[in-house]
Amino acid sequence: MARARVEQQPATTGNTLIVMVGLGIAFLLFMAFLNVVKSGNLLNESNLLYAALIFYGGAGALYLGFGVTGTDSYVRFASIATWAGLAANTGAVIHRWYEAGHPPFASIYEMLLSFVWTLAVLTIVAEKKFQVKVIGTVTMPVAIVGVVLMQLLRTDVHPLVPALQSTWLHVHVTLAMLAYAACALSFALAMMFLIQDKMKTETFLAATSLFTVGVYAGILTRFEKWGGLSLIAWNAQDKAEVFLQKGVRLFVVIPDLGWLMVLVLLVVVAPFVLDLIGRVKKDESFYTIANRAVFVSILLQVLALAVFLLRASSGQYSSLDAEGLYATSLAASPFILSGLVGGIFNSLLYLLLLWRRADLERLLPTADNLDRITYKTICIAFPLLTLMIAAGAYWANRTWGSYWSWDPKETWAAITWLVYAGYLHMRITRGWRGRRAAYFAILGFAVVMFTFFGVMYLLPGMHAYA
Repeated sequence: MARARVEQQPATTGNTLIVMVGLGIAFLLFMAFLNVVKSGNLLNESNLLYAALIFYGGAGALYLGFGVTGTDSYVRFASIATWAGLAANTGAVIHRWYEAGHPPFASIYEMLLSFVWTLAVLTIVAEKKFQVKVIGTVTMPVAIVGVVLMQLLRTDVHPLVPALQSTWLHVHVTLAMLAYAACALSFALAMMFLIQDKMKTETFLAATSLFTVGVYAGILTRFEKWGGLSLIAWNAQDKAEVFLQKGVRLFVVIPDLGWLMVLVLLVVVAPFVLDLIGRVKKDESFYTIANRAVFVSILLQVLALAVFLLRASSGQYSSLDAEGLYATSLAASPFILSGLVGGIFNSLLYLLLLWRRADLERLLPTADNLDRITYKTICIAFPLLTLMIAAGAYWANRTWGSYWSWDPKETWAAITWLVYAGYLHMRITRGWRGRRAAYFAILGFAVVMFTFFGVMYLLPGMHAYA
């Protein structure tokens, strides 16, 4: 009898979490429905994206639960939630297409909309076809961050600028979004390969710590004297950034927020430093302290996120460049917000690995299978990248009279292509397998993300409207 009770426990736990997630989804959808009833507009783009966010969030929670417990029912219901989120996401894509009169490819908001849709499709394909059931623990957080980011970006429909009034826009961006989503999937598969290939958990600690350090180091490029943090001023009435003059944004300074980010940076770098000291001294006690520091860093990151949300969404602040007080908004700093959320997700995924590594290894396909699936995914992504660049070059020649102008976006697209070409070359000609190939896949996705987001905001060029 005792043995029977033990065997029934996982099913009970699984049912409990499924019920909790289901009730959470139902409650959030019901509250959203009440707000919609007041406005009288049910099937609009914003509501569909909100529904997609709810379902993707529920799917992410269930995928995470599967990673922790291995309960198969979690994956079944996570797939249902992913399908529901994909349906809402598809509705948002169709609505945007109808309202804009063209496929949703003309702005960063529209490209994110298409990217998240494609990522959800590939998550389902990887789970069903390749049996990588925990893939959603990586891809769903990316989808969630993408949808949150879309809520902050400008969503109003504008007439296409002359350069975008071409069928080649649809061809070029469709290929880009398919390629980028495939690259994201290859990244997730490469990370899982490293887990199954017995890479030390301490190495993952160092990598995740450095990623989070990079997030806060990037945020602190906005650090101002006396400990403030500069953010772009925002005109709430026009829902637009404030400019001092054409091409020059007005920045406001939120007092003391910079010091908080410095404090968080010092804490998130602590696990890496402690792990490094432990390696040098060959003392595992430092590794134990480093893991505790990760937990503390998560608490501080959550605090930093909460303070950022409160301070950036309300209040009037002074500027170093103009007199008077100006407001800012979360919509004026969407990538700072996504970085803060991404850092928290990154740290939480490390804790999942730390606490449940043996279970994860049992649930994942073999290392050889993951290596092979990663290769197949990149074999899909690389031709798409090639066709994307070729279509873009042809389109550029028709629009600007030149196939290649060394615009920052073009340059980084070429760098992305070279990284994945290097992966395929070394694998085919030198027989690279395993960790070296996985490192290439991870590097490639990092370059993709910089090409997608970083170039747009850091390196202005002819693609600034994208």
